[in-house]
Amino acid sequence: MTPKADTAVAANPVETAAGKTVTEKTAASAWRAHGAARRSTHVLRLRVSAALVAVTVLAVLLVPPLVQLDQQAVDLAAKLEPPSWAHPFGTDDVGRDLLLRCVYGLRVSLLVGVVAALTATVIGTAVGAAAGALGGWADRLVMRLVDTLSSVPHLLLGIFIVAMFRPGVWPVVISVALTHWLSTARIVRAEVLSLRSRPFIDAAVSGGASRWRVTVRHLLPGVLPQAGLAAVLMVPHAMWHESALSFLGLGLPTHTASLGTLIQGARGSLLAGQWWPTLFPGLFLIIPTLAVAGLAGVWRERINPRRRSELML
Repeated sequence: MTPKADTAVAANPVETAAGKTVTEKTAASAWRAHGAARRSTHVLRLRVSAALVAVTVLAVLLVPPLVQLDQQAVDLAAKLEPPSWAHPFGTDDVGRDLLLRCVYGLRVSLLVGVVAALTATVIGTAVGAAAGALGGWADRLVMRLVDTLSSVPHLLLGIFIVAMFRPGVWPVVISVALTHWLSTARIVRAEVLSLRSRPFIDAAVSGGASRWRVTVRHLLPGVLPQAGLAAVLMVPHAMWHESALSFLGLGLPTHTASLGTLIQGARGSLLAGQWWPTLFPGLFLIIPTLAVAGLAGVWRERINPRRRSELML
């Protein structure tokens, strides 16, 4: 073999190895850039969602005591005025300021959503933990009951419950709470069954711990993150449920400001071409929902190790 051939043969592996090294570095750089972009999107979503939730809470807490105006004050001379400096969201069909009415409506809807979500989470956590801890025929009986109730549409069951009471806030809270604990019970039961197979549970049982002690000291603390996430996700769901009942005229009284009653009362104005009485209450319902969903998504990524590891790639 000639010296030129030897040089060519020796050069090819060097070039191939160099090319492979360059390709691997390029791929690694691209993958790190992709992971950095995902992390920046994650941080942006967290900040925007937290800011929207903070603005919502501050508006609900501060606007009513700071703004010394009666949200029920009627001014027929200013009815259905479009958005302006005097009325940023316009006025409704009897001249009431829509911005103030939307804040009061959000206050009521948020109260119903939070209380109903917490109540439903407590019920679902207790039922799911009991079913998963007891097992056997008790577990099967409880889950058949959950399946039976789940077969009935939530809204239909909620209408049946609300119809037994006079219109008001607490009948709506009871209705939403009694129809939304089923999903939490399933989640908690699945988590309890997963925890029961862990070695530390076997060690506690072998050490003589009773079923009650194992449930209270080990199983319930293990399911609290999932139950908390379910409660956060249930708040916007409960708000939408309350708005649907109020829109149908079965939830809160018509004179009580809630997002559902505001949208229900603006139907005639929308048909007449006045869009603002419907648009702004709808935005007050949609934006907090998206903000809470964004925070819940971040929480889910935090408590789910697989999701978190994928995010950090």
